[in-house]
Amino acid sequence: MVQQTTSTANTVTCDPQTSVTRSLLGYGVIAGPVYIAVSLAQALTREGFDLTRHAWSMLANGGLGWIQIANLVVAGLASIACAVGLRRALAPGRGATWAPRLVGAYGVSLVGAGIFRADPGMGFPAGTPEGPGPVSWHGMLHFACGAVGFLCVIVACFVIGRRFAAEGRTRWAVLSRLAGALFLVTFAAMASSGGAVWANLAFVTGIVVIWGWLSALSLHLYRRTASQHA
Repeated sequence: MVQQTTSTANTVTCDPQTSVTRSLLGYGVIAGPVYIAVSLAQALTREGFDLTRHAWSMLANGGLGWIQIANLVVAGLASIACAVGLRRALAPGRGATWAPRLVGAYGVSLVGAGIFRADPGMGFPAGTPEGPGPVSWHGMLHFACGAVGFLCVIVACFVIGRRFAAEGRTRWAVLSRLAGALFLVTFAAMASSGGAVWANLAFVTGIVVIWGWLSALSLHLYRRTASQHA
């Protein structure tokens, strides 16, 4: 008697709704790394730019300023898409409404910060007089957009931290709260230090941390969404 054995490979398919959610979360995964890479590439190559003295938003000035403007707008749109993905991935449950809204507001603020240019100053772009320089209407709106957006993403960290704590995900809860607290401290230091070198470098660290948090959160929910529908 000949016995034939047939093995069938298991095929995991995602329904359309899950595919859309994962795609939206994917924007959250890549938004931060792309924004940071483009900003640092300019910071290290643009004439007259000094990471210890100049904020990244000042890169929007000069002949190549369009690169940072586009960088801000693209990062903002990707964050808005991520916010929609967060709403779909977190619902239902605690924070499923406000966390996505806050991340979406952060995305809108980035688009606004790209539209309303930061003022030149402190010797950048090359040829600009030293010192802070005059404050224009678009410079004021740029700062306002940044301040509102930063506060929104900080609160989002704590909302997500509360959600994870309720789910018993202690590590994620702690990391989310630490990211929000660190970004708050570095933003406050930068805003109140009058351009001190240590505060500027601390704020760069804060930016990397907050984007890293959003990327890690998006990736975590991306994987969890996939496993739930496998």
